[in-house]
Amino acid sequence: MKIWGHRGAYSSAPENTLEGFKLAAQMGADGVELDVQLTKDGEVVVIHDETVDRTSNGQGWVKDFTLSEIKKLNFNKRGLTEPMFMEVPTLAEVLELLKSTGLTINIELKTGIIYYDGIESIALKVVEQYGMSDRIVWSSFNHYSIQKIKRLESSSRTALLCGGGILVTGEQCEKVGAEAIHPSVHMLRYPSLVEDCNKRGILIRPWTVTNDEELKLAESFGVDSVMVNQIDWAKDVLAYGK
Repeated sequence: MKIWGHRGAYSSAPENTLEGFKLAAQMGADGVELDVQLTKDGEVVVIHDETVDRTSNGQGWVKDFTLSEIKKLNFNKRGLTEPMFMEVPTLAEVLELLKSTGLTINIELKTGIIYYDGIESIALKVVEQYGMSDRIVWSSFNHYSIQKIKRLESSSRTALLCGGGILVTGEQCEKVGAEAIHPSVHMLRYPSLVEDCNKRGILIRPWTVTNDEELKLAESFGVDSVMVNQIDWAKDVLAYGK
């Protein structure tokens, strides 16, 4: 079972920052998960929320900032780690940073609230420029985005996200050509999910695993990967269990 750092090294560095992704690699993660949205001038930036309010010292919608404007904000809002000022990274900057690491990169398309027109093709082109298509997994709660990724590049690896009490089935993954399902970890307890996905050859990668019980439950089900906030903790638990 592989360990993916949720938004980088979520518990040790500001989320979705170059410092967080760098630390995830140093901690020995097998992959990282990140979120992408589009700026006003069509640049792909790595940020989870549709607004900058929670994670930066600014306010407003990501879609209303140009890249140069959003780069002026400090995304190390709490100032708990060095450097004190951290920019929002572009997808290109993250790929440049992680290219030599071999890590798998899960790119979540944040098109559930705001539909960023063309984000799928723009993000695909960025990945292609770095020659890293074979290391990318595309995921989204918006399954139309996943269908679009598949239409644009049929060899892309994709996954359907589900959570908030809404369960996606292995059959739905098959219908859109998704190779994996990324469910909330709590959904592993639904009796039919693991059995159905295993029968159909659909990989399971739960998020966000936060305690020993959840981690061992995921391991017992033979899931492909788990997304965690604490990479070092997850590695220690799995190593101790062996």
